[in-house]
Amino acid sequence: MGTRYTIAVIGAGPAGLSAAGRAAEYDCEAAEPNHVLLESSALLANTIQKYQKGKHVMDEPGYLDLRSPVDFSAGTREAILDTWAEDARAVGINLRCDTEVTGISGRRGDFTIRCADGSIVEAEHVVLAIGTQGNPRRLGVEGDTSSFVQYQLDDPDEYGDEDILVVGAGDAAIENAIGLTRRNRVVIVNRRGEFSRAKQGNLDAILAALNSRDTALSCRYNSQVKSLHLPDQPGQPGTVVLETSDGVEELPCHRVIARLGSIPPRKFLESCGIELPSESPEALPELDGRYQCNVPGLHVIGALAGYPLIKQAMNQGHDVIEYIRGNEVKPVEHPLLQLQFGLLPYQADVDEVLSLYQQRVPMFARMNALAFRELILESEICYAVGDKGEFRALGKRRREIRDKRIAEIRAAREGEDQRRTEAGKPPKSRQPIQEPDITKLMRGGDHAFRDGEYTSTFFTIVEGEVTLSSGSGPETTLTPGQFFGEMSLLSGRPRIGNARVSADTILIETPRRTMVKLMAANREVAQGIETVFLQRTLQQFFAPSVSYSALRDIAHRATTNRFNKGDTIYSEGDTGDRLYLIRSGTVALTSRRDGHDIAVGQPQSGQIFGQMALMGDPERREMAVAAVRTEVIEIERPEFLELLRKSPDSIPALQHQTSQQLQHASRMESVPESSGIISFLMEQGVGEATDALVIDESLCIGCDNCEIACAETHDGISRLDRKSGARFAHVNLPMACRHCEQPHCMKECPPNAIHREPSGEVFIDDTCIGCGNCESNCPYNVIKMTYDAPSKPGLIQWLLFGRGPGPGEDPRAVPTAKSKEAGKKAVKCDACVGRKGGPACVEACPTGAAIRIGPEDFTDLVGNK
Repeated sequence: MGTRYTIAVIGAGPAGLSAAGRAAEYDCEAAEPNHVLLESSALLANTIQKYQKGKHVMDEPGYLDLRSPVDFSAGTREAILDTWAEDARAVGINLRCDTEVTGISGRRGDFTIRCADGSIVEAEHVVLAIGTQGNPRRLGVEGDTSSFVQYQLDDPDEYGDEDILVVGAGDAAIENAIGLTRRNRVVIVNRRGEFSRAKQGNLDAILAALNSRDTALSCRYNSQVKSLHLPDQPGQPGTVVLETSDGVEELPCHRVIARLGSIPPRKFLESCGIELPSESPEALPELDGRYQCNVPGLHVIGALAGYPLIKQAMNQGHDVIEYIRGNEVKPVEHPLLQLQFGLLPYQADVDEVLSLYQQRVPMFARMNALAFRELILESEICYAVGDKGEFRALGKRRREIRDKRIAEIRAAREGEDQRRTEAGKPPKSRQPIQEPDITKLMRGGDHAFRDGEYTSTFFTIVEGEVTLSSGSGPETTLTPGQFFGEMSLLSGRPRIGNARVSADTILIETPRRTMVKLMAANREVAQGIETVFLQRTLQQFFAPSVSYSALRDIAHRATTNRFNKGDTIYSEGDTGDRLYLIRSGTVALTSRRDGHDIAVGQPQSGQIFGQMALMGDPERREMAVAAVRTEVIEIERPEFLELLRKSPDSIPALQHQTSQQLQHASRMESVPESSGIISFLMEQGVGEATDALVIDESLCIGCDNCEIACAETHDGISRLDRKSGARFAHVNLPMACRHCEQPHCMKECPPNAIHREPSGEVFIDDTCIGCGNCESNCPYNVIKMTYDAPSKPGLIQWLLFGRGPGPGEDPRAVPTAKSKEAGKKAVKCDACVGRKGGPACVEACPTGAAIRIGPEDFTDLVGNK
């Protein structure tokens, strides 16, 4: 028989340590401890022990308070470990180190825990807090188990004067990469276009490092490891072959640090009787509201429960002991969720609302309940009110709730600081109190979005109805459980159609960044959204009179492929058996004539190409090449014919569109010089622009009124450079923002200072911190870092008395001390957003040489030449 306890906690990481600490507080009057904390390593918090030396550990999310007898605030790894060791002793945790658990059997009231040293522990309740860090995810290529690749970094200063490749985009990868730059040259590889999974502090740090001239760090976005060429001898460099958006790249390096996250210990969990919801390697146990799995009395907390952040895990540890002891306690985020649900038209507890919403939406039903809570915290709850009087009353109530919440936060902070002072601890450093998230009010009949808007939030319906409408087909009514907005979320295209909200409708509006993070972490959710996206896309372009749900089978058979810039999609002379619908990006269509390539088309996102192979001669009459990174939906002949059978009334529109494309190709072939201009624009990346400034130099007189007007409209700093623009024939492409379809500059802005108006203009607001990340991310060098321009005499002063430099940007201006203290900020063309006359550069041009265009305007640009 083994030693018997009321509670056995397995794993002395943050979650387990907090749970054991709370259990120890209840044991303070007992003659013998009724709890035990089992840890397989020699020291507590083994995962934190393995953090790199000197690592700064953050206490995000900042909006959550900490519930735990074990203290935690942001600081170095060493300081936090010292605090935990001291608190563990002070509170009296019954800790057994070097005790690896090999098996758990039984149920509530009678658990048997077997250990590797042969000992047995018996317990009435078990809290499993082992995390997932013992099972690192590997690269998945040959050689990934060699010494050339390592999955842990203890001390970055062990290595010096090396070229090191860090693979991963999470917090560990970022911290390792930055730590290694102190003595090495580092490349970090991110398979996505942004660091969507990183904590805000790490996001800020990696962007600052990437933009620092003093840091030997670069990033390969949209890249992944294709293969490894291992070193011939230890200590010699090997080579990593990357698949990047610009093609294959070989990078020599001395070692690879792969930080790709970890996966749950499935075999061990199943041996304990824990059921997992799917065969996915990432599957986590399904838990009830008290962190209990399918085995009664067996609770799972921490990373294994879906909450890897330290503060969240520690709060779970505290709460799970309360649940085991039969105490009713609400999660620490409960007041925040109460605010989000506070104006909804029914009386229900937060947990009841969460459960209802998760059951009502099939996509959310696939999520871990704790991850769903986090999604709701990062989203807005929108309530469309039908009655005008009720709308006003709720607006007043909303303001009252806001003021009360801010007062409560202020009082709670003051009280905690007082307690810390009495305990001899310094007050916590905190962020300013933020505006609380309270139910967002709408009116019945309002639009969630309108056709053509450049917005990208994702909407889920939990109550009521939303009507989707466009000019190409009948209206579609969506009901609870359905979602919309996925087309702009995934493609970056403007909204297609209008979304009108009925009265008494409740929506969950989720930011793009949150959805990107969710889709990266949950394959089932990503697949569900992708399937509906394909169905609605097929409906939009091929079968507007058919419900999108009737296109499910065809959507499952369609494929989506990604092409990097310069990749050939098909060649002239090939036999075609499919057409292509561009999901994002632009394709250059060229035809070979008399030894020259002639541009015959430039379809962009939301357009089709290659359909002639299915509507006439199957031989390809042109070559199709990705002008920028492009994603296409491929529809083969059987699916195309099935679409036409389902919606024969769409055939005339398809024929008309194809006829226009053929006529356009014929015009381009007959005017080779026009083809050359289009090819030039495509080579310069205008294929992904939505609003690029172009100057017709056959009309331009060199007056520079465009630059002068730009500076006068923007506080003395011009946002365009006419003379530095690329030129071909009569076309000048000045250095000015193109307002890309998927703006590169917006990918990772720490203060979220870059925005896009629904009308498409991309602009930078006053919260810019001058990190320079947007400048680095822009591939067209149209963003510059500059000080605020000093004030100068007005126009009349200059005209009458000659005071000041006159209109436009003053090249001799010296920044003031105040502007130097504020630092340089990012400056770019904002297309004069909100200006009644439109872009000042265009309005000021006396000859009409300056125009603004997108790819759809290429033909008009060259048509008169």
